[in-house]
Amino acid sequence: MALAGPSGPAMSREDVDRALARLGDEREAIESSLLALQDHSGRRLLEGAALTGATKERWAAAEQALSLLWAHFDAYTDALTSARALRSRRRWPTQSELRDLTELLRGSGITVSGGAVPEAARGLTGPARLSERLSLEQLLARMNDRYAQVLDVVSAVDAVWSALPARIDLLAAEAQRVRSLAESVGVRPGTHPSGDDLQELLTSLAALRGQVVSDPLLFWTAGRPDTGRYDRAGRALEDIRREVEAVLHVRDDADHRMMRLRDVLSRADRTLTEARSARVEVLSKIAASEVPAVSGAPVALHDQLTAAVEFRRTGQWHRLSPLLDGLEQRADDELLRARESLTAVTAPLAVRAELRGRLDAYRAKVARHGLAEDPLLMERYDHARRLLWSAPCDLRAAESAVLRYQRAVSDMLVPGQAGPADHKGDGR
Repeated sequence: MALAGPSGPAMSREDVDRALARLGDEREAIESSLLALQDHSGRRLLEGAALTGATKERWAAAEQALSLLWAHFDAYTDALTSARALRSRRRWPTQSELRDLTELLRGSGITVSGGAVPEAARGLTGPARLSERLSLEQLLARMNDRYAQVLDVVSAVDAVWSALPARIDLLAAEAQRVRSLAESVGVRPGTHPSGDDLQELLTSLAALRGQVVSDPLLFWTAGRPDTGRYDRAGRALEDIRREVEAVLHVRDDADHRMMRLRDVLSRADRTLTEARSARVEVLSKIAASEVPAVSGAPVALHDQLTAAVEFRRTGQWHRLSPLLDGLEQRADDELLRARESLTAVTAPLAVRAELRGRLDAYRAKVARHGLAEDPLLMERYDHARRLLWSAPCDLRAAESAVLRYQRAVSDMLVPGQAGPADHKGDGR
Protein backbone atom coordinates (compact mmCIF):
# COMPACT_ATOMS: atom_id res chain seq x y z
CA MET A 1 0.00 0.00 0.00
CA ALA A 2 1.34 3.49 -0.93
CA LEU A 3 0.26 6.85 0.44
CA ALA A 4 0.06 9.73 -2.04
CA GLY A 5 -0.14 13.52 -2.29
CA PRO A 6 -2.17 16.15 -0.51
CA SER A 7 -5.95 15.83 -0.16
CA GLY A 8 -6.97 19.40 0.55
CA PRO A 9 -6.92 21.21 3.89
CA ALA A 10 -5.76 19.22 6.84
CA MET A 11 -8.48 17.72 9.01
CA SER A 12 -8.86 18.80 12.63
CA ARG A 13 -8.24 16.41 15.46
CA GLU A 14 -12.01 16.09 16.03
CA ASP A 15 -12.63 15.43 12.33
CA VAL A 16 -9.94 12.75 12.34
CA ASP A 17 -11.39 11.03 15.41
CA ARG A 18 -14.91 11.09 13.98
CA ALA A 19 -13.71 9.70 10.63
CA LEU A 20 -11.71 6.93 12.30
CA ALA A 21 -14.73 5.95 14.43
CA ARG A 22 -17.09 5.89 11.44
CA LEU A 23 -14.67 4.00 9.20
CA GLY A 24 -14.00 1.54 12.02
CA ASP A 25 -17.74 0.88 12.36
CA GLU A 26 -17.95 0.38 8.60
CA ARG A 27 -15.11 -2.13 8.76
CA GLU A 28 -16.83 -4.11 11.52
CA ALA A 29 -20.06 -4.20 9.51
CA ILE A 30 -18.25 -5.33 6.35
CA GLU A 31 -16.36 -8.03 8.23
CA SER A 32 -19.59 -9.37 9.76
CA SER A 33 -21.23 -9.38 6.33
CA LEU A 34 -18.29 -11.16 4.72
CA LEU A 35 -18.22 -13.82 7.44
CA ALA A 36 -21.98 -14.32 7.08
CA LEU A 37 -21.53 -14.63 3.33
CA GLN A 38 -18.75 -17.14 3.89
CA ASP A 39 -21.15 -19.27 5.97
CA HIS A 40 -24.15 -18.75 3.66
CA SER A 41 -25.68 -22.12 2.74
CA GLY A 42 -26.13 -21.03 -0.86
CA ARG A 43 -22.45 -20.11 -1.22
CA ARG A 44 -21.33 -23.42 0.29
CA LEU A 45 -23.58 -25.33 -2.10
CA LEU A 46 -22.32 -23.34 -5.07
CA GLU A 47 -18.71 -24.23 -4.36
CA GLY A 48 -17.91 -27.35 -6.31
CA ALA A 49 -21.41 -27.63 -7.83
CA ALA A 50 -21.65 -28.82 -11.44
CA LEU A 51 -23.23 -25.66 -12.83
CA THR A 52 -24.37 -24.86 -16.35
CA GLY A 53 -25.77 -21.96 -18.33
CA ALA A 54 -26.32 -18.52 -16.84
CA THR A 55 -25.65 -19.74 -13.30
CA LYS A 56 -22.20 -21.03 -14.25
CA GLU A 57 -21.29 -17.69 -15.85
CA ARG A 58 -22.64 -15.53 -13.06
CA TRP A 59 -21.11 -17.66 -10.30
CA ALA A 60 -17.69 -17.48 -12.00
CA ALA A 61 -18.04 -13.69 -12.01
CA ALA A 62 -19.28 -13.69 -8.42
CA GLU A 63 -16.35 -15.84 -7.25
CA GLN A 64 -13.92 -13.41 -8.87
CA ALA A 65 -15.72 -10.52 -7.21
CA LEU A 66 -15.66 -12.29 -3.84
CA SER A 67 -11.93 -12.86 -4.11
CA LEU A 68 -11.38 -9.18 -4.91
CA LEU A 69 -13.73 -8.25 -2.10
CA TRP A 70 -11.57 -10.00 0.47
CA ALA A 71 -8.44 -8.44 -1.03
CA HIS A 72 -10.02 -4.97 -0.84
CA PHE A 73 -11.11 -5.65 2.72
CA ASP A 74 -7.53 -6.49 3.67
CA ALA A 75 -6.28 -3.28 2.00
CA TYR A 76 -9.00 -1.28 3.76
CA THR A 77 -8.06 -2.87 7.11
CA ASP A 78 -4.32 -2.13 6.59
CA ALA A 79 -5.00 1.52 5.71
CA LEU A 80 -7.31 1.97 8.67
CA THR A 81 -4.76 0.30 10.97
CA SER A 82 -2.02 2.64 9.72
CA ALA A 83 -4.25 5.67 10.35
CA ARG A 84 -5.08 4.50 13.85
CA ALA A 85 -1.41 3.88 14.63
CA LEU A 86 -0.47 7.39 13.49
CA ARG A 87 -3.30 8.92 15.50
CA SER A 88 -2.34 7.02 18.65
CA ARG A 89 1.18 8.52 18.81
CA ARG A 90 0.06 11.51 20.88
CA ARG A 91 -3.09 12.99 22.27
CA TRP A 92 -2.65 16.21 20.38
CA PRO A 93 -1.24 15.43 16.95
CA THR A 94 1.04 17.90 15.24
CA GLN A 95 0.05 19.74 12.08
CA SER A 96 2.29 17.46 10.05
CA GLU A 97 0.61 14.42 11.55
CA LEU A 98 -2.84 15.88 10.80
CA ARG A 99 -1.81 16.39 7.16
CA ASP A 100 -0.60 12.78 7.04
CA LEU A 101 -3.85 11.58 8.65
CA THR A 102 -5.85 13.64 6.18
CA GLU A 103 -3.98 11.99 3.32
CA LEU A 104 -4.57 8.54 4.79
CA LEU A 105 -8.27 9.11 5.40
CA ARG A 106 -9.21 11.17 2.31
CA GLY A 107 -6.48 10.65 -0.23
CA SER A 108 -6.40 8.13 -3.03
CA GLY A 109 -3.39 6.43 -1.64
CA ILE A 110 -4.60 2.84 -1.32
CA THR A 111 -3.35 0.59 -4.11
CA VAL A 112 -5.41 -2.54 -4.71
CA SER A 113 -3.93 -5.11 -7.05
CA GLY A 114 -5.13 -8.27 -8.71
CA GLY A 115 -4.86 -10.29 -11.92
CA ALA A 116 -6.75 -9.52 -15.06
CA VAL A 117 -10.49 -9.84 -14.53
CA PRO A 118 -12.08 -12.66 -16.59
CA GLU A 119 -14.31 -11.60 -19.48
CA ALA A 120 -17.39 -13.06 -17.79
CA ALA A 121 -16.69 -11.01 -14.65
CA ARG A 122 -16.12 -7.62 -16.22
CA GLY A 123 -19.74 -6.60 -16.12
CA LEU A 124 -19.75 -7.35 -12.39
CA THR A 125 -16.34 -6.02 -11.31
CA GLY A 126 -15.65 -3.24 -13.79
CA PRO A 127 -12.95 -2.96 -16.47
CA ALA A 128 -10.04 -5.38 -16.41
CA ARG A 129 -7.15 -3.74 -14.53
CA LEU A 130 -3.97 -4.91 -12.79
CA SER A 131 -4.21 -2.26 -10.05
CA GLU A 132 -6.14 0.80 -8.88
CA ARG A 133 -5.50 3.63 -6.43
CA LEU A 134 -8.51 4.40 -4.23
CA SER A 135 -9.43 6.34 -1.09
CA LEU A 136 -10.93 4.65 1.93
CA GLU A 137 -14.37 6.01 1.00
CA GLN A 138 -14.02 4.78 -2.58
CA LEU A 139 -12.79 1.42 -1.39
CA LEU A 140 -15.72 1.19 1.01
CA ALA A 141 -18.21 1.97 -1.78
CA ARG A 142 -16.51 -0.59 -4.06
CA MET A 143 -16.76 -3.30 -1.40
CA ASN A 144 -20.42 -2.53 -0.72
CA ASP A 145 -21.24 -2.78 -4.44
CA ARG A 146 -19.37 -6.06 -4.88
CA TYR A 147 -20.87 -7.53 -1.73
CA ALA A 148 -24.40 -6.71 -2.96
CA GLN A 149 -23.68 -8.22 -6.36
CA VAL A 150 -22.27 -11.44 -4.92
CA LEU A 151 -25.09 -11.68 -2.39
CA ASP A 152 -27.67 -11.28 -5.17
CA VAL A 153 -26.31 -14.36 -6.95
CA VAL A 154 -25.93 -16.43 -3.79
CA SER A 155 -29.36 -15.49 -2.41
CA ALA A 156 -31.14 -16.13 -5.70
CA VAL A 157 -29.53 -19.55 -6.10
CA ASP A 158 -30.27 -20.46 -2.49
CA ALA A 159 -33.90 -19.38 -2.85
CA VAL A 160 -34.40 -21.51 -5.97
CA TRP A 161 -32.65 -24.52 -4.47
CA SER A 162 -34.69 -24.16 -1.29
CA ALA A 163 -37.97 -23.83 -3.16
CA LEU A 164 -37.86 -26.35 -5.98
CA PRO A 165 -35.72 -29.53 -5.74
CA ALA A 166 -37.41 -30.91 -2.60
CA ARG A 167 -40.86 -30.14 -3.99
CA ILE A 168 -39.98 -31.74 -7.31
CA ASP A 169 -38.76 -34.84 -5.45
CA LEU A 170 -42.05 -35.05 -3.54
CA LEU A 171 -44.03 -34.64 -6.74
CA ALA A 172 -41.93 -37.30 -8.47
CA ALA A 173 -42.48 -39.67 -5.53
CA GLU A 174 -46.22 -39.05 -5.76
CA ALA A 175 -46.06 -39.66 -9.51
CA GLN A 176 -44.33 -42.99 -8.85
CA ARG A 177 -47.11 -43.92 -6.43
CA VAL A 178 -49.72 -43.03 -9.05
CA ARG A 179 -47.78 -45.10 -11.61
CA SER A 180 -47.86 -48.15 -9.33
CA LEU A 181 -51.59 -47.70 -8.91
CA ALA A 182 -52.03 -47.13 -12.65
CA GLU A 183 -50.12 -50.29 -13.55
CA SER A 184 -52.28 -52.30 -11.17
CA VAL A 185 -55.32 -51.39 -13.28
CA GLY A 186 -53.63 -51.77 -16.65
CA VAL A 187 -52.93 -48.09 -17.29
CA ARG A 188 -49.52 -48.42 -18.91
CA PRO A 189 -47.59 -46.60 -21.63
CA GLY A 190 -48.70 -47.79 -25.03
CA THR A 191 -52.01 -49.16 -23.73
CA HIS A 192 -53.71 -46.11 -22.25
CA PRO A 193 -53.28 -42.37 -22.90
CA SER A 194 -52.87 -41.67 -19.19
CA GLY A 195 -50.05 -44.20 -19.05
CA ASP A 196 -48.24 -42.28 -21.80
CA ASP A 197 -48.93 -38.98 -20.03
CA LEU A 198 -47.58 -40.33 -16.74
CA GLN A 199 -44.38 -41.60 -18.34
CA GLU A 200 -43.86 -38.24 -20.03
CA LEU A 201 -44.51 -36.45 -16.74
CA LEU A 202 -41.89 -38.51 -14.88
CA THR A 203 -39.36 -37.84 -17.62
CA SER A 204 -40.07 -34.10 -17.55
CA LEU A 205 -39.81 -33.99 -13.74
CA ALA A 206 -36.37 -35.63 -13.88
CA ALA A 207 -35.28 -33.12 -16.53
CA LEU A 208 -36.73 -30.24 -14.52
CA ARG A 209 -34.85 -31.27 -11.39
CA GLY A 210 -31.61 -31.57 -13.34
CA GLN A 211 -32.03 -28.05 -14.72
CA VAL A 212 -32.94 -26.61 -11.32
CA VAL A 213 -29.84 -28.14 -9.73
CA SER A 214 -27.39 -27.21 -12.49
CA ASP A 215 -28.79 -23.82 -13.56
CA PRO A 216 -30.96 -22.45 -10.73
CA LEU A 217 -30.82 -18.86 -11.98
CA LEU A 218 -32.81 -20.01 -15.01
CA PHE A 219 -35.71 -20.26 -12.56
CA TRP A 220 -35.23 -16.86 -10.90
CA THR A 221 -37.79 -14.39 -12.22
CA ALA A 222 -39.00 -11.04 -10.89
CA GLY A 223 -37.16 -11.49 -7.61
CA ARG A 224 -38.51 -14.91 -6.74
CA PRO A 225 -38.31 -18.59 -7.79
CA ASP A 226 -40.30 -19.36 -10.93
CA THR A 227 -42.44 -22.42 -10.11
CA GLY A 228 -44.47 -22.36 -13.33
CA ARG A 229 -43.21 -25.66 -14.75
CA TYR A 230 -43.52 -27.36 -11.37
CA ASP A 231 -47.07 -26.08 -10.94
CA ARG A 232 -48.08 -27.28 -14.40
CA ALA A 233 -46.59 -30.70 -13.65
CA GLY A 234 -48.61 -30.83 -10.42
CA ARG A 235 -51.84 -30.06 -12.27
CA ALA A 236 -51.03 -32.65 -14.92
CA LEU A 237 -50.43 -35.29 -12.23
CA GLU A 238 -53.76 -34.44 -10.61
CA ASP A 239 -55.54 -34.95 -13.94
CA ILE A 240 -53.81 -38.32 -14.38
CA ARG A 241 -54.64 -39.32 -10.81
CA ARG A 242 -58.35 -38.62 -11.40
CA GLU A 243 -58.30 -40.72 -14.57
CA VAL A 244 -56.55 -43.60 -12.78
CA GLU A 245 -58.99 -43.41 -9.87
CA ALA A 246 -61.86 -43.53 -12.34
CA VAL A 247 -60.37 -46.67 -13.86
CA LEU A 248 -59.81 -48.07 -10.36
CA HIS A 249 -63.48 -47.44 -9.59
CA VAL A 250 -64.37 -49.36 -12.74
CA ARG A 251 -62.20 -52.27 -11.59
CA ASP A 252 -63.69 -52.34 -8.09
CA ASP A 253 -67.23 -52.11 -9.44
CA ALA A 254 -66.74 -54.35 -12.48
CA ASP A 255 -67.66 -57.66 -10.86
CA HIS A 256 -70.90 -56.28 -9.45
CA ARG A 257 -71.84 -54.62 -12.74
CA MET A 258 -71.06 -57.72 -14.80
CA MET A 259 -73.01 -59.92 -12.39
CA ARG A 260 -76.02 -57.63 -12.75
CA LEU A 261 -75.54 -57.55 -16.53
CA ARG A 262 -75.54 -61.35 -16.71
CA ASP A 263 -78.66 -61.45 -14.57
CA VAL A 264 -80.51 -58.95 -16.79
CA LEU A 265 -79.57 -60.79 -19.98
CA SER A 266 -80.53 -64.12 -18.39
CA ARG A 267 -83.94 -62.76 -17.42
CA ALA A 268 -84.39 -61.39 -20.93
CA ASP A 269 -83.52 -64.81 -22.39
CA ARG A 270 -85.94 -66.58 -20.02
CA THR A 271 -88.68 -64.09 -20.80
CA LEU A 272 -88.21 -64.56 -24.54
CA THR A 273 -88.24 -68.34 -24.08
CA GLU A 274 -91.43 -68.02 -22.09
CA ALA A 275 -92.90 -65.77 -24.79
CA ARG A 276 -92.08 -68.33 -27.50
CA SER A 277 -93.68 -71.12 -25.46
CA ALA A 278 -96.69 -68.94 -24.77
CA ARG A 279 -97.07 -68.18 -28.46
CA VAL A 280 -97.21 -71.88 -29.26
CA GLU A 281 -99.83 -72.28 -26.53
CA VAL A 282 -101.86 -69.32 -27.78
CA LEU A 283 -101.81 -70.56 -31.36
CA SER A 284 -103.06 -73.95 -30.18
CA LYS A 285 -105.71 -72.67 -27.75
CA ILE A 286 -106.99 -69.45 -29.33
CA ALA A 287 -108.58 -69.39 -32.76
CA ALA A 288 -108.74 -66.47 -35.18
CA SER A 289 -106.26 -64.34 -33.19
CA GLU A 290 -103.33 -62.21 -34.33
CA VAL A 291 -100.30 -63.41 -32.35
CA PRO A 292 -97.06 -61.40 -32.86
CA ALA A 293 -93.81 -63.19 -33.61
CA VAL A 294 -91.12 -63.45 -30.92
CA SER A 295 -87.55 -62.44 -31.75
CA GLY A 296 -84.53 -64.55 -30.98
CA ALA A 297 -82.02 -64.15 -28.16
CA PRO A 298 -79.83 -61.00 -28.24
CA VAL A 299 -76.73 -62.66 -29.71
CA ALA A 300 -74.86 -59.35 -30.18
CA LEU A 301 -75.28 -58.48 -26.50
CA HIS A 302 -73.94 -61.87 -25.45
CA ASP A 303 -70.95 -61.39 -27.74
CA GLN A 304 -70.27 -58.00 -26.16
CA LEU A 305 -70.57 -59.56 -22.71
CA THR A 306 -67.93 -62.10 -23.75
CA ALA A 307 -65.69 -59.21 -24.82
CA ALA A 308 -66.29 -57.54 -21.44
CA VAL A 309 -65.26 -60.73 -19.66
CA GLU A 310 -62.03 -60.75 -21.68
CA PHE A 311 -61.33 -57.10 -20.86
CA ARG A 312 -61.93 -57.93 -17.18
CA ARG A 313 -59.56 -60.89 -17.35
CA THR A 314 -56.77 -58.94 -19.03
CA GLY A 315 -57.21 -55.80 -16.90
CA GLN A 316 -58.22 -53.52 -19.79
CA TRP A 317 -60.34 -51.38 -17.50
CA HIS A 318 -60.23 -48.32 -19.74
CA ARG A 319 -61.95 -50.37 -22.45
CA LEU A 320 -64.26 -52.20 -20.07
CA SER A 321 -65.82 -49.04 -18.64
CA PRO A 322 -67.38 -47.59 -21.84
CA LEU A 323 -68.37 -51.08 -22.97
CA LEU A 324 -70.24 -51.74 -19.72
CA ASP A 325 -71.93 -48.32 -19.87
CA GLY A 326 -73.46 -49.15 -23.25
CA LEU A 327 -74.16 -52.81 -22.43
CA GLU A 328 -76.09 -52.02 -19.27
CA GLN A 329 -78.47 -49.71 -21.10
CA ARG A 330 -78.96 -52.11 -24.02
CA ALA A 331 -79.50 -55.04 -21.65
CA ASP A 332 -82.20 -53.12 -19.75
CA ASP A 333 -83.83 -52.24 -23.06
CA GLU A 334 -83.70 -55.90 -24.14
CA LEU A 335 -85.36 -57.06 -20.92
CA LEU A 336 -88.10 -54.46 -21.37
CA ARG A 337 -88.62 -55.56 -24.99
CA ALA A 338 -88.81 -59.23 -23.93
CA ARG A 339 -91.43 -58.42 -21.30
CA GLU A 340 -93.46 -56.40 -23.80
CA SER A 341 -93.23 -59.31 -26.25
CA LEU A 342 -94.49 -61.75 -23.59
CA THR A 343 -97.35 -59.40 -22.72
CA ALA A 344 -98.33 -59.03 -26.37
CA VAL A 345 -98.16 -62.79 -27.01
CA THR A 346 -100.21 -63.73 -23.94
CA ALA A 347 -102.83 -61.02 -24.42
CA PRO A 348 -105.41 -63.47 -25.93
CA LEU A 349 -104.98 -65.81 -22.97
CA ALA A 350 -105.47 -62.86 -20.62
CA VAL A 351 -108.67 -61.94 -22.49
CA ARG A 352 -109.93 -65.53 -22.23
CA ALA A 353 -109.11 -65.61 -18.50
CA GLU A 354 -110.97 -62.34 -17.97
CA LEU A 355 -114.04 -63.68 -19.82
CA ARG A 356 -113.95 -66.89 -17.80
CA GLY A 357 -113.77 -64.89 -14.58
CA ARG A 358 -116.66 -62.66 -15.65
CA LEU A 359 -118.81 -65.68 -16.62
CA ASP A 360 -118.19 -67.37 -13.26
CA ALA A 361 -118.93 -64.14 -11.38
CA TYR A 362 -122.34 -63.82 -13.07
CA ARG A 363 -123.01 -67.51 -12.47
CA ALA A 364 -122.40 -66.96 -8.75
CA LYS A 365 -124.68 -63.93 -8.83
CA VAL A 366 -127.46 -66.02 -10.42
CA ALA A 367 -127.04 -68.71 -7.77
CA ARG A 368 -127.36 -66.15 -4.95
CA HIS A 369 -130.72 -65.10 -6.37
CA GLY A 370 -131.98 -68.68 -6.74
CA LEU A 371 -132.04 -68.60 -10.53
CA ALA A 372 -129.36 -71.21 -11.21
CA GLU A 373 -131.93 -73.66 -12.65
CA ASP A 374 -133.51 -71.18 -15.04
CA PRO A 375 -133.51 -72.89 -18.49
CA LEU A 376 -132.58 -69.74 -20.48
CA LEU A 377 -129.77 -68.84 -18.17
CA MET A 378 -128.50 -72.40 -18.06
CA GLU A 379 -128.58 -72.64 -21.85
CA ARG A 380 -126.67 -69.38 -22.33
CA TYR A 381 -124.15 -70.19 -19.57
CA ASP A 382 -123.42 -73.64 -21.00
CA HIS A 383 -122.97 -72.16 -24.48
CA ALA A 384 -120.51 -69.50 -23.26
CA ARG A 385 -118.65 -72.04 -21.12
CA ARG A 386 -118.25 -74.49 -24.00
CA LEU A 387 -116.76 -71.72 -26.14
CA LEU A 388 -114.36 -70.55 -23.38
CA TRP A 389 -113.15 -74.01 -22.40
CA SER A 390 -112.81 -75.43 -25.89
CA ALA A 391 -109.56 -75.51 -27.87
CA PRO A 392 -109.00 -73.63 -29.95
CA CYS A 393 -111.15 -70.96 -28.38
CA ASP A 394 -112.96 -68.50 -30.64
CA LEU A 395 -112.55 -65.36 -28.52
CA ARG A 396 -114.95 -63.26 -30.54
CA ALA A 397 -117.73 -65.83 -30.28
CA ALA A 398 -116.93 -66.47 -26.61
CA GLU A 399 -117.06 -62.76 -25.76
CA SER A 400 -120.41 -62.45 -27.56
CA ALA A 401 -121.78 -65.43 -25.64
CA VAL A 402 -120.63 -64.00 -22.31
CA LEU A 403 -122.28 -60.68 -23.10
CA ARG A 404 -125.56 -62.44 -24.03
CA TYR A 405 -125.43 -64.31 -20.72
CA GLN A 406 -124.78 -61.04 -18.84
CA ARG A 407 -127.77 -59.40 -20.56
CA ALA A 408 -130.06 -62.30 -19.81
CA VAL A 409 -129.00 -62.22 -16.13
CA SER A 410 -129.63 -58.48 -15.97
CA ASP A 411 -133.07 -58.85 -17.64
CA MET A 412 -133.95 -61.62 -15.23
CA LEU A 413 -132.90 -59.73 -12.10
CA VAL A 414 -134.34 -56.35 -13.17
CA PRO A 415 -136.99 -56.95 -15.80
CA GLY A 416 -137.01 -54.36 -18.60
CA GLN A 417 -133.72 -52.68 -17.42
CA ALA A 418 -130.84 -54.08 -19.33
CA GLY A 419 -127.48 -52.39 -18.78
CA PRO A 420 -125.57 -50.79 -21.65
CA ALA A 421 -123.13 -53.67 -21.75
CA ASP A 422 -125.90 -56.22 -22.10
CA HIS A 423 -127.09 -54.76 -25.42
CA LYS A 424 -123.61 -54.77 -26.87
CA GLY A 425 -122.90 -57.66 -29.17
CA ASP A 426 -126.10 -59.58 -28.43
CA GLY A 427 -126.02 -61.31 -31.78
CA ARG A 428 -129.81 -61.81 -31.94
